[in-house]
Amino acid sequence: MQEFWFYIKLGFSHVLDLGAYDHILFLSALAIPFTFKNWKKVVILATIFTIAHCTSLALSAFEVATVDVGLIEFLIPVTILLTALFNFTYVLGKAEGLGAYVHVLATAFFGLVHGFGFSNYFKMMMAGEEDKVIPLLGFATGIEFSQIAIILVVLGLAFVVLDLLQVKRKLFIGIASILVVAITIPLLIATFPK
Repeated sequence: MQEFWFYIKLGFSHVLDLGAYDHILFLSALAIPFTFKNWKKVVILATIFTIAHCTSLALSAFEVATVDVGLIEFLIPVTILLTALFNFTYVLGKAEGLGAYVHVLATAFFGLVHGFGFSNYFKMMMAGEEDKVIPLLGFATGIEFSQIAIILVVLGLAFVVLDLLQVKRKLFIGIASILVVAITIPLLIATFPK
């Protein structure tokens, strides 16, 4: 149980690490178009992200797949950028036409990419472990709960801006998404493959 708790805490710190804020940025971009009225949709997307993230960790830990770290480090900000840009389909009123499947498939792909970004470190930690399933489940639990915490913060911010300050929803989505894009651009430049 102590080992399981260790990996839960590792999952928490992995997502909530302000020094490596890519998870926070991605989850913020993912949650921006949603409100407390449709919180279930964004939590489902976060769970899909967690499952995909841990799938790529498992593929790496069990040495089924490895991916070029440099490419993954670049793809992580690309996924954040694409998620923020996708939010403009909500601003333009085109999100419903694209359907939930696009959002689900994109989130799963992004989860795989983000998981491979952490896979080398996680694989190194698991090198001495005989049982890799318990650490993976603990890590997934930590990731899921920390992601829900970030989503609640974003939904809370949306509530303040939309309901209390009476800002139009499309304006909020547009400005918040532009802010995410602006923060992501330096990450893209720093990780661009040379």
